[in-house]
Amino acid sequence: MSFKHLKLIEPLLKAVSNEGYTTPTPVQAQSIPAILERRDLLGCAQTGTGKTAAFTIPVLQLMHEEQNPEQKRHILHTLILTPTRELAIQIGQSIEAYGRYVDLRHTVVFGGVSQHPQVHAIRNGVDIMVATPGRLLDLMQQGIISLQHIRYFILDEADRMLDMGFVHDVKKIIAKLPAKRQTLFFSATMPAEIRQLAGVLLTNPVKVEVTPPATTVDIINQSVYHVDKGYKQQLLVDILQDESIESVLVFTQMKHAADKLSKALIRAGVNAEAIHGNKSQNARQNALANFKNRKTRVLVATDIAARGIDIDELAYVVNYELPNVPETYVHRIGRTGRAGASGTAISFCDRSEKEFLKDIEKLIRKQVPAISGHKYEGLVSAPVAKVPMQRQQSNNRQQSGRPQSNGRSHANSKTHADTRQQSHAVKSAKPGQHRNQSSRQKQTQGQGQSWSW
Repeated sequence: MSFKHLKLIEPLLKAVSNEGYTTPTPVQAQSIPAILERRDLLGCAQTGTGKTAAFTIPVLQLMHEEQNPEQKRHILHTLILTPTRELAIQIGQSIEAYGRYVDLRHTVVFGGVSQHPQVHAIRNGVDIMVATPGRLLDLMQQGIISLQHIRYFILDEADRMLDMGFVHDVKKIIAKLPAKRQTLFFSATMPAEIRQLAGVLLTNPVKVEVTPPATTVDIINQSVYHVDKGYKQQLLVDILQDESIESVLVFTQMKHAADKLSKALIRAGVNAEAIHGNKSQNARQNALANFKNRKTRVLVATDIAARGIDIDELAYVVNYELPNVPETYVHRIGRTGRAGASGTAISFCDRSEKEFLKDIEKLIRKQVPAISGHKYEGLVSAPVAKVPMQRQQSNNRQQSGRPQSNGRSHANSKTHADTRQQSHAVKSAKPGQHRNQSSRQKQTQGQGQSWSW
């Protein structure tokens, strides 16, 4: 099937061709006809499946066909809501690329930057708006944006909205939308609260399920190291001694952990940068550019900051800290193994994270193979003892307050030897080749996550 078979108008076919595409992806082939028929749509599709074009192309066509040549004023008819500024920017770029031959204006609205250029664009008139929830609500409360003329509402990555705590903001926005509209709802996973939201928003939707999470993760070489959190940093440094591992995206749960780890890697001689919500917009974009251009070898990121990152040929993802939401694991490791390419996802799991690992394995319906026999296995880091300040001596000379012993705790005296052996363990971490892999690791037939429609 080609794009010509999808009944697209010539200006869009020309734009698609200019982008170098001739054949639609499965999510595009299923979604575009349904959207052109003005049906509500419920789509299960991850980043990297062509999902953005699946809704931007048909909405551009519908809006173009509805245009009144005599009406010179641009009115906001389409709202695309997305969880992060990076993803909003990418969707804006998609609209610009596919909409270059139609007379429709769009703008992208997100926080973390001055609102003045965004307000200027809005007041000049736009047909399509891509927005993050926080900034959109701000502008609505200021009376700058009205949603009364919205005809097309697209909620992208709804599960990430839930993960990031935006669901209440999304509901406030939905309450301001006209009842009569076409709604397109996309989510990579379908937790209970998202199913409930979809049920409220959609009317008799067409359901499109392409590349469910468990199917995607099947092509990724997953493994887990059981390691005390005090040794995670040393383990990562050891793994990175393998110079064939060129680009690595490392996930932490907290912003301060991302900063701390990136600084530690730099001290260990590894070229690393951190990206998280406290970084300025320019700093985040520069860090992403450096990583994409291979100037930075390791990018340490929080989940929120990493959302929207789309890097071709990313071979390694490391879960330095396991997420407490199992769907987040799917999103993280989905950064590698794009377009059928092989990828490797390595996770570090300490005792406090074992329940998180069980939840992840339940979601993906398989056991993540564990690497046994590594040099940090079974070691427990010693707590850092506070050294009391010693009292003044009778001659009024102050002691330094340093420990008198030159010895180190066992936890801190471990060397980084055997790095080649450690790296070899990573490379050989393929399903079926782990020493402690049990028979329970046999994959269940039909591992794709099923939806309760």
